[in-house]
Amino acid sequence: MEALACELITLCLFVIKPESNDKEAEAAYESELPEELCGHHLLQQSLKGYNDSPDVIVEAQYDDSDSEDGHGNTYNVLVDGVKKLSVCVHDKGKDDASAQVTKDESCPMSPDTRATSEKSLQRTAKVVSILEKKHSRAATGILKLLAEKNSDLFRKYALFSPSDHRVPRIYVPLKDCPQDFVTRPKDYASTLFICRIVDWKEDSNFALGKLAKSLGEAGEIEPETEGILTEYGVDFSDFSSEVLDCLPQSLPWTIPPEEVSKRRDLRKDCVFTIDPSTARDLDDALSCRPLADGTFQVGVHIADVSYFVPEGSQLDNVAAQRATSVYLVQKVVPMLPRLLCEELCSLNPMTDKLTFSVIWTLTAEGKILDEWFGQTIICSCTKLSYEHAQSMIEQPTKKIPKQELPPISPEHSIEEVHQAILNLHRIAKRLRQQRFADGALRLDQLKLAFTLDHETGLPQGCHIYKYLDSNKLVEEFMLLANMAVAHKIHRAFPEQALLRRHPPPQTKMLGDLVEFCEQMGLAVDVSSAGALNKSLTTIFGDDKYSLARKEVLTSMFSRPMQMALYFCSGVLQDQAQFRHYALNVPLYTHFTSPIRRFADIVVHRLLAAALGHREQLDVEPNALQKQADHCNDRRMASKRVQELSTGLFFGILVKESGPLESEAMVMGVLNQAFDVLVLRYGVQKRIYCSALALRSYHFQKVGRKPELTLVWEPEDPMQEPAQQVVTIFSLVEVVLQAEDVALKYRAVLKRPGPKGCPCLEAKEPDLEPEDLEPEA
Repeated sequence: MEALACELITLCLFVIKPESNDKEAEAAYESELPEELCGHHLLQQSLKGYNDSPDVIVEAQYDDSDSEDGHGNTYNVLVDGVKKLSVCVHDKGKDDASAQVTKDESCPMSPDTRATSEKSLQRTAKVVSILEKKHSRAATGILKLLAEKNSDLFRKYALFSPSDHRVPRIYVPLKDCPQDFVTRPKDYASTLFICRIVDWKEDSNFALGKLAKSLGEAGEIEPETEGILTEYGVDFSDFSSEVLDCLPQSLPWTIPPEEVSKRRDLRKDCVFTIDPSTARDLDDALSCRPLADGTFQVGVHIADVSYFVPEGSQLDNVAAQRATSVYLVQKVVPMLPRLLCEELCSLNPMTDKLTFSVIWTLTAEGKILDEWFGQTIICSCTKLSYEHAQSMIEQPTKKIPKQELPPISPEHSIEEVHQAILNLHRIAKRLRQQRFADGALRLDQLKLAFTLDHETGLPQGCHIYKYLDSNKLVEEFMLLANMAVAHKIHRAFPEQALLRRHPPPQTKMLGDLVEFCEQMGLAVDVSSAGALNKSLTTIFGDDKYSLARKEVLTSMFSRPMQMALYFCSGVLQDQAQFRHYALNVPLYTHFTSPIRRFADIVVHRLLAAALGHREQLDVEPNALQKQADHCNDRRMASKRVQELSTGLFFGILVKESGPLESEAMVMGVLNQAFDVLVLRYGVQKRIYCSALALRSYHFQKVGRKPELTLVWEPEDPMQEPAQQVVTIFSLVEVVLQAEDVALKYRAVLKRPGPKGCPCLEAKEPDLEPEDLEPEA
């Protein structure tokens, strides 16, 4: 049931004694942040047993007065009942704290018989009904013969073993399997299959399924990628002829004269795009013109995708169903046909394009004096990469050689573009300063980027993506446009606006984290988003060790953060719930990426109606909320697919180029293992004492801080065993090694030298600047 936790379900709450296996908490360090914060944490926990174990670990605090779970008082009644209970809960931190464990010994757990406080209770739940099915019921994995050869099951079924441990093992009819599978099972030992669950009886640990497809060799990029896309319900099929018929048929397409007359003509303005160097779907452009009084006319120009997507058409229906483009390491699964994404809508240079613009008159300090919304026509003068714009920012007085830049239309000069970039940069810096002064929060986490072999497509290397001033420039103006449009459509349609809210963090998880920080001697203020941001940016120094510790804490504080959500303003009655926690603003929406997000297309239609360019949308608030819910679901699936694609390529890199060495910082210490953030690659792994060449290990608490003392087995019998102390925020050397299982890898601690651990707090890690995609 755990893999189906994304279903809309009815829960029955109760309290159980938690299992004491370290492995059960490992997935807690695999986080997914909302895009505004760069991820969201989804706690996953593996529980043994079937009939008596809960299906869901309930981490949200349903008894909070400001709860946004939408379940009303039912949960409060259940939780009130839970609060009256007290159970005996095993405390791993106090378990025989002075005992030494040899590698061959087990580590028995003695339960603490004292009644625990309410905060120690683990709220859990049993699924009693599924109201809406959302999981694809598809899984990738491998086929095996059943172990009991003399059983009736062996003659009827094979065993499908899913790659995702949360999905149950599945009985598959032998008639679905390859004809020679029973006689030659080893031939298929590394073949990846897709299986769909068709039934799962309440009294069985095994589901029943139907084999859907053979993908190819496990561990290869394309079979693994197809499996990921299928599991998460991503439609990667070709667009149908009915959909393609909705596109302009006479090519090359030109803007009709009657459409030109309806729009503000900006084709003579110095407008340009700034995107990743490999981008082909360019949906936003910028302009900046100095005015005589010392102010600036700044424009954000967004591709008018809604012009090419007629409401109610087959194209509209498919775009609504896909809801988002899905970005993999090696390719993109587009929301719209490539003719739109890369040609008709994409703001390619030196070509007339239809756009929706927000234009402000701004002071040099970023104060808005005037604001205009409207449909426009632009002709971008050049396509800049972030690196191009960054070189202009870093060399404000130097003339950039023509050969170092992309082509620029003859109507505009390099100097004109360069000056526009510098003006935008100065304004963006002031906007950013003011935004964080007003209480915004940003949790940047390390993000991997790959270099791929052009012929094989295999990863040749990877690096931490650098978040440049040019990225920040674009982000600030996209945020400004999104906020402006949110207010505009909400004023026009208070019951029908499609907005985006970000609920506050989960109270209990945040409180536990604050308590942890206090134990570590760190004062972190979480009273507001701005207070948390200030804490994370001021309590650390600029030395590399401090930066590493900040990365760890940033990752930890991402866990209590909830997902940002699209919603219809007419469905939520309390406007306090409209707020965006991370940005600390009352209203926000998505307007700036209609090529890759369907929500933005809906917002474009709302804005056009608000400006009188079209009739009001004929849709009830509840129907719009249903579309918002679907966009939320597909967005979450897309982010998970992107993470799995990154993991796939990194697993291949470790297999082909490993073992890989890096410094890592300890994030958590348990009685038989510890968790690390691998600084060079931004991955989080758990290291088990049982996997190391140890003579013994010893767990204890020094004050309130957990500590593991590792006693290494000497390589030379004549040497004394080396001791290594592992505490939270210790720096250690780790090695990433490929495992026998396809594309799985593990982290092991590098053996220390004869004098002990080779790197403690005095040594500085080799860090690169961090990055995360902006919310815009």
